[in-house]
Amino acid sequence: MKITEIREVTKPISSSIRNAYIDFSKMTLSLVAVVTDVVRDGKRVVGYGFNSNGRYGQGGLIRERFAPRILEAAPESLLDDRQGTIDPHKVWAAMMTNEKPGGHGERSVAVGTIDMAVWDAVAKIEGKPLFQLLAERHGNGTPDPRVFVYAAGGYYYPGKDNDKLKAEMQSYLDRGYSVVKMKIGGASLAEDCNRIEAVLGMLNNGERLCVDANGRFDLKTAVDYAKALSQYDLFWYEEAGDPLDYELQAELAQHYAKPMATGENLFSMQDARNLIRYGGMRPDRDWLQFDCALSYGLVEYLRTLDMLRQHGWSASRCIPHGGHQMSLNIAAGLGLGGNESYPDLFQPFGGFPDGIKVVDGYVTMPDLPGIGFEGKSNLYAEMQALSS
Repeated sequence: MKITEIREVTKPISSSIRNAYIDFSKMTLSLVAVVTDVVRDGKRVVGYGFNSNGRYGQGGLIRERFAPRILEAAPESLLDDRQGTIDPHKVWAAMMTNEKPGGHGERSVAVGTIDMAVWDAVAKIEGKPLFQLLAERHGNGTPDPRVFVYAAGGYYYPGKDNDKLKAEMQSYLDRGYSVVKMKIGGASLAEDCNRIEAVLGMLNNGERLCVDANGRFDLKTAVDYAKALSQYDLFWYEEAGDPLDYELQAELAQHYAKPMATGENLFSMQDARNLIRYGGMRPDRDWLQFDCALSYGLVEYLRTLDMLRQHGWSASRCIPHGGHQMSLNIAAGLGLGGNESYPDLFQPFGGFPDGIKVVDGYVTMPDLPGIGFEGKSNLYAEMQALSS
């Protein structure tokens, strides 16, 4: 049993939208296929992966460093000692050969993309949904296939007024979501408050709003927003300042008593640990958004979950960024608090397998081998084109 080939293609996911920091007019991602010599149901097993939006494709790193290290390793060195199947942890170690500690930047995205494809292949070889495999290997043995999801949107774009913002949010609520998210920080505080109030005014009982500044604010502006936002019943106030400014985050907690969220732009267990140590995050109310596809993959995410337990945090306080099916599987298998969702954006990479509906803010995972990409026809068409 071995990995015979790793293929990568850089795909556009461009859009006219913007958040407080960047626009998405030239956004790309990497789509990866990990080809094995294993045959199931008459077909070669191929695992697929891609990186989350916001960090661009990683083709150079994948093709020049990380894929060659896997393919050059002795095949037996990548196998599980007990089961004789491909071991994602050993594959990860092969990728990180000759990499110095620290420097958790773009390489964490390249590794996370391949790691996703490896886990997809491993679960397919086992003939199980990934969430079931994770529950058996790293959880309590019993997955919860019902996962909370929220709808992310509310971006700025030319000509988008409050009526269009409300129509967008209503479309998410009509599709079964109970929590929606919008961007702030790309306009004045007064204008953002007006936008927030427009959305809050249309929500019914049990429906909630998150706001996301995408790391735009300095401390003074973050605190000014915190004071203004305190009047609202928000689900969370997200990523006010630079993700590595732990002092800002800790100070902000002194001014905002309601839930906050951050972590999507932290790319290692060590960065996550520094947030927990120094960022003033509160395990009784705040949310952690670490995204395995951007942070060295599930192998590293497991280390992050272990670290959180050691610091008194529950995995249920994690709601990952990215809106992809990999994190849905992790949530179902390892007891996370839910997952982000992009109902309309970054297609075909966002969303769920065909026919899966959001009901009262939750989706139920289908019984599909691997991550379940084969159940999403428009996405699987892109994947088949890469692996054929």
